[in-house]
Amino acid sequence: MPEMPEVSVVIPIYNEEAGLPELFSRLYSALDAIGRSYEILFVDDGSRDASPGLLRERYQSRPDVTRVVFLQSNFGQHAAIRAGFARTRGEKIITLDADLQNPPEEIAHLLEKMDEGYDYVGTIRRKRRDSLWRRWASRLMNRMRERITHVRMTDQGCMFRAYDRRVIDAVNATSEINTFIPALAYLYAAHPTEITVEHNERAAGESKYSFYRLIRLNFDLVTGFSVIPLQVFSLIGATIAFVSFGFFVWLIVNRFVSGPDVGGVFTLFAIAFFFIGVLLFGIGIMGEYIGRIYQEVQDRPHFVVRAVLEDGKAGGNDDVA
Repeated sequence: MPEMPEVSVVIPIYNEEAGLPELFSRLYSALDAIGRSYEILFVDDGSRDASPGLLRERYQSRPDVTRVVFLQSNFGQHAAIRAGFARTRGEKIITLDADLQNPPEEIAHLLEKMDEGYDYVGTIRRKRRDSLWRRWASRLMNRMRERITHVRMTDQGCMFRAYDRRVIDAVNATSEINTFIPALAYLYAAHPTEITVEHNERAAGESKYSFYRLIRLNFDLVTGFSVIPLQVFSLIGATIAFVSFGFFVWLIVNRFVSGPDVGGVFTLFAIAFFFIGVLLFGIGIMGEYIGRIYQEVQDRPHFVVRAVLEDGKAGGNDDVA
């Protein structure tokens, strides 16, 4: 394997046995047709099906361009991608999901765009083949993220992207526990751009992202790249305090003018419950930031590598990063 291949393709794998044979067939054919030196890094994120065995077989059949990293357990998609980034050797790095919703044949278009001088190439899915609720949730999260952070990505849910070596080196030097890789790389890029790519139905298996995990991902994105939620809540708190003080003064004046009045007790309860709801929401936002601080203070590794297949041999037992 060349010491410095031009292209590195990083693919996280988690329980993808049904779709791996087709992925292998199309991916290697697409990269061979490009005519550039390349390497493929499969990162098994603690799969519990036959995926590890299929990856070993693929490595044995193409050890010249294939590397496989086995993580100790399931650390999540972004941790798996970072594990791949840590071992890439190429000047241009591509991230691709294993479900074939983004065709491997589109890799050539991302590389052509990078040849124009861009150091970050995002993608926009031309016709999304996801369910209606996933498309709706994605649009909602995109709008919220654009208003809160300085990260401008048309389609944040698409992991099919290309990065320059300098951007990946900056990502590898970042020690944050929870971070959204495309957004972090966008901050480090000097000349980012986007292109439109095809999007197909999932070849096999099912999505690993439930509605809850999508919400959690966007909470991490917002709290990891902006303090605006805290600032907005501070403004809301100041407004409520001002209004509450005015309401308190009005109640005192009304009591002396009109005497005791119990007719509005339920209105007061409704107002009190509204204020309590706002307070609980604010506590939740603060909890997100405090939770991030807690995880950073723990200084636990992002991932633990159980084994690595590369350069015609196996090694790298229990690496920590």
